[in-house]
Amino acid sequence: MDRAVGRRAAGIRSIPIGMEATRACDSDLLRTTWALAWPVIFSFSIESFVGLCDMLMVGRLGGTAVAGVGVGVQILGAVDSVMFALGMGALAIVARHVGASERAAAEETLRQSLLTAAAVAVLMILPVLVWAPALVAAFRVEGAVVAAGTRFLRIVMLGVPASGLLFVMVSSLRGAGDTRTPLAIGAVVGTVNVVLAYGLIFGRLGLPALGVSGAAIATAVAFGAGAALGLALLARGRLVLGLGMRPFRLRLDVVRRVLRIGYPAAIEHLLMQIGFFIYIVFAAHHGTAAVAAYFIGVRILSLSFLPGFGFAAAAATMIGQNLGAERPENAERSGRAAVRLAVRLMTAAGVLIFAAARPIARLFVDDAVVVADTVSFIRVLAACQPLMALDFTLGGALRGAGDTRFPLATVFLGFYVCRLGFAWLVTFALGLGVVWLWLALVGDYVTRSLLKGARFRSGVWKTVAV
Repeated sequence: MDRAVGRRAAGIRSIPIGMEATRACDSDLLRTTWALAWPVIFSFSIESFVGLCDMLMVGRLGGTAVAGVGVGVQILGAVDSVMFALGMGALAIVARHVGASERAAAEETLRQSLLTAAAVAVLMILPVLVWAPALVAAFRVEGAVVAAGTRFLRIVMLGVPASGLLFVMVSSLRGAGDTRTPLAIGAVVGTVNVVLAYGLIFGRLGLPALGVSGAAIATAVAFGAGAALGLALLARGRLVLGLGMRPFRLRLDVVRRVLRIGYPAAIEHLLMQIGFFIYIVFAAHHGTAAVAAYFIGVRILSLSFLPGFGFAAAAATMIGQNLGAERPENAERSGRAAVRLAVRLMTAAGVLIFAAARPIARLFVDDAVVVADTVSFIRVLAACQPLMALDFTLGGALRGAGDTRFPLATVFLGFYVCRLGFAWLVTFALGLGVVWLWLALVGDYVTRSLLKGARFRSGVWKTVAV
């Protein structure tokens, strides 16, 4: 496959270079960025919609159930850190290979990442199953929350192998420029999850009423369905990437390369999950209402995060492929275009959610205290949307270039020093109200967006070897 064919397969068009073509270049970049981003935005929209539906249904079981499921999801996020490493490493390397018209190498990267994801996921399940009560209790929540969270966690962990395979497949396809197939797979996963959750939580559709356990079963089954569909589509060989007919044999050189690029992203993801855990411990100091408000607020605000996720993926794909095709100037322009679009859309979403915070919160819970805490959390996070757009999209741009260590470094200063340091100060040293805990988010996002912006402007990421 020559370079032109490779670019068409990946959905990345050649961009004119030169001062006289700047306007045309910007127009093409915006169109290309949007073409890559909108399926990712819709994919995360489905995921967020499913999360909102799950939270609405679990919310009918009471605040204890909401807090238990929320804690279980946080632990699951920490477990997913290794899968995050494989996915991010695969995305960066696949994008480089596709940009250089090296489809066979891109497909081998996908195959080796899938093998590694399956093996690692199986090894990670047993410890969590055994220590589930202790892990949930570590969040310093009440005994009833520990029981609900343990039930949820032990069941949902059974879906981790499938979710790991799914994450690697989706990341690789996006790195190759195919963002629409992951959207189709996500639609199937979301439909299965919502329908099963409705039946299994409340005992509808001829299914037993299992409450929190029903929500976990629905999630695990949905991941399994998505992984099976993704593998079937790749096996057919009609996508931009395929699995081929060769037997799966472990190639440590490819695995090491994926992990070398991906492990900083995994550590970053894990540190973020640990940081969220510490932050929730601070929230628990203010009572179960604050914990429930945090999880409800995050679910609600996840809708406004969507442009950031979508344009982060678009930036990663375009930058990786342009660097693979030895077009660093176009890579930089791609990143800037993605940032502009993300800031505009996330700012608009933040304004809308800020204005509608109270009626939205009342959809999820009837408790007046929980509603009040949720409204204050929503409004703080809504005000942070422009900063979050910068943080998400610039982080995606750097990871797409293989520069995964710098975003990791920003976590220490932004999240741990600014967010958690301020949160500890206002919660334990000064004894202030929960609103001050929420305000700790502002310093975190200001710091991380400034640091990543400076790194992107420096251009160091253009010389990172993958």
